[in-house]
Amino acid sequence: MRRITRIATVGVASAALALSVTACGGKTSSDAASDGDKAAIAYDIGGRGDQSFNDAAYAGLAKAEKDLDINGSEAEPSDGESDADKVQRLTELARAGNNPVIGVGFAYAPAIKKVAPKFPKTTFGIIDDASVTGKNIANIVFNEEQGSYLAGVAAAKVTKTKTVGFIGGVETPLIKKFEAGYAQGVKDTDPSVKVLPQYLTQPPNFDGFSKPDLGKAAAQGQLDKNADVIYSAAGLAGSGAIEAASKAKKWNIGVDSDQYNQAGLANYKESILTSVTKDIEDAVFNLIKSVKDGKPQSGEIRYGLDKNGVALSMSNPAFADMKDVIAAVDKAKQDIIDGKITVKTAP
Repeated sequence: MRRITRIATVGVASAALALSVTACGGKTSSDAASDGDKAAIAYDIGGRGDQSFNDAAYAGLAKAEKDLDINGSEAEPSDGESDADKVQRLTELARAGNNPVIGVGFAYAPAIKKVAPKFPKTTFGIIDDASVTGKNIANIVFNEEQGSYLAGVAAAKVTKTKTVGFIGGVETPLIKKFEAGYAQGVKDTDPSVKVLPQYLTQPPNFDGFSKPDLGKAAAQGQLDKNADVIYSAAGLAGSGAIEAASKAKKWNIGVDSDQYNQAGLANYKESILTSVTKDIEDAVFNLIKSVKDGKPQSGEIRYGLDKNGVALSMSNPAFADMKDVIAAVDKAKQDIIDGKITVKTAP
């Protein structure tokens, strides 16, 4: 797998994509350019190694390399980059023959809107955005609010202080879906439980997805207010919140990936009660497979509880042993699937 290093400016993007490459699996960039089908993902803020959103996308690409004989490439973002940087990145990935080219995160919407029409035979995927459409665009979206509702049920059942926290990385409509579902799940389960919501940054400042110190400080503030369960939807910044809650011997709820099993969070895993997972891995894999099979996906592809596209992880044995909590979560899940509960998408 080719991993392209962070691109600092548009002016050097082309050269960086051609030259600044690390070889994975023993392949050089020239090898990857000449053999087999190729697919690429362009990471969101925080890049690979965030133990969350981007790593879930990487897992899908890695699975495609293994199972579908795909040559995969990864492109990293740069701090404070513009839409023009993203346009250049996606353009170079498409010119290199990658198909599909997948933008990881809603921030790629403006770039895909510009680039996709120029490469009509290339499928462009975008995760977490349905606003930009086209015949060769696949919009991979999730019912985050549904998974977050289940997290709220669990939080309300396990809290001893009757106070739980929510930390959102950046205050965007997407992250507010996480907050809305979580708060509703808490209140539907136990109206006496207080929910403390907090956002780390406001657009256009997206540091709230990339700086662990911000998450750590926010979590400490919520712990000081007696929260004993903290749910963080903040990408790499969420790792800081997990560290703070773990050291205070309080519960964390992770996001996107099963964070209990993330190697970078191994020191804090016992505090990670569960995670609201989004099946980004299979979504990425399925899109790559559809292109390889000659039937590329396009339009909105939605993953919800009904398709196990969102879920609560059960990796922590402590959580799996909480029979009454699991029963409450299972009932809520079925009620959402059956339409008995409609989960809000805004607080």
